[in-house]
Amino acid sequence: MKKVFLTLIILAFISSTFAITPPDAVKKAFESKFKTATNAKWGKEGKTEWEATFSFEGNKLSANFAEDGKWLETENQIKISDLPKAVGDAIKSHYPGWAITEADKTETAKHGLIYEADIKKGTAKKEVAFKEDGKVVVE
Repeated sequence: MKKVFLTLIILAFISSTFAITPPDAVKKAFESKFKTATNAKWGKEGKTEWEATFSFEGNKLSANFAEDGKWLETENQIKISDLPKAVGDAIKSHYPGWAITEADKTETAKHGLIYEADIKKGTAKKEVAFKEDGKVVVE
């Protein structure tokens, strides 16, 4: 029992010691855009991109920022049934036989409002993105 307790203490120390902290520019941009956000947790989304997951106005969101603080996107997970009909139809048309496993409503600096879906067919998985009218978004 003492070994388990000691292991838990060591793991807690390691996780707090190596907590990921974004650059000041990223923190300031986040705090400015999401003034009332709570429970923000940070991670890296590539070499120069930071992602925060947090609660905001009753929703669980994630937001990505470049190292210089530029906002890139904000994702809000939605029910698959909340995808616009045109998006669902486009997925069925472009990916026949694929099942939607997750959906997000995403506001991006590059494309504006888009809908992203994780889709699966057998063991193959993809993430696809569409505008609200069903037009494909190419990243």
